[in-house]
Amino acid sequence: MHIDVTGSGPALVLIHGWALHGGIFAPLVQRLSPHFQLHVVDLPGHGFSRDDDTPLRLPYLVNAIAAATPPAVWCGWSLGGLVALHGAATLPQVRGLVMLAATPRFVRDADWPDAVERSVFEQFGQDLEQDYRGTLERFLALDVMGSQHARSELRTLREALVARGEPAPRALHEGLALLDRSDLRGALPGLRVPGLWIGGQRDRLVPPNALHRAAALAAAGLHTAHTIDGGGHAPFLGHADDVAGRLQRFVAACT
Repeated sequence: MHIDVTGSGPALVLIHGWALHGGIFAPLVQRLSPHFQLHVVDLPGHGFSRDDDTPLRLPYLVNAIAAATPPAVWCGWSLGGLVALHGAATLPQVRGLVMLAATPRFVRDADWPDAVERSVFEQFGQDLEQDYRGTLERFLALDVMGSQHARSELRTLREALVARGEPAPRALHEGLALLDRSDLRGALPGLRVPGLWIGGQRDRLVPPNALHRAAALAAAGLHTAHTIDGGGHAPFLGHADDVAGRLQRFVAACT
């Protein structure tokens, strides 16, 4: 698994979302590397880890990242949030948890209404077989839908998608299955590390209500949630200063 290491100071691990790679965090890396040692992950099948055939299953991913990084705060965006949350629930070396436009459950059900219909992930899986590149393009459009800076964010996501080579089809299917089947809500009450949940006000994949509800399930007083006005599903692109500032304060408080 490829992990870029840059900067100096307390360690912060950054874990990207579906179909992309660690390069998408460039705005955060630029702002945070003077303050922290950043460990920016390319998940198996993505970016410079495209040929890594480690299964996209939480125990495998968490153990691989932990073996290659020091004790740190883990920050996961979107699908990467599932990895970060599982790590915080199972590994003592995770010193804090940041969920960036991420939720313990991405699929809607009767007691978790602020999420995506299962049919959305099923349709993406079917479409990948028929139109690989078109399906990725539609997903990127969904990432920025509603965002105050949608046009510029979409351009950044398109450029990032191919900057390190296209993701492996196997990894895309496994990632969709992870989003579809994971439910980590049960891990939240037992977390003993501080947590920060950051979401976009206009996010169509992870509505801000989901983040606030999830933070409330964690141990009282340890987790807080913040909504970025005008932000979409990738708020660290259009609102990088705001997100980086919140991350800087949180990580500093955890160390």
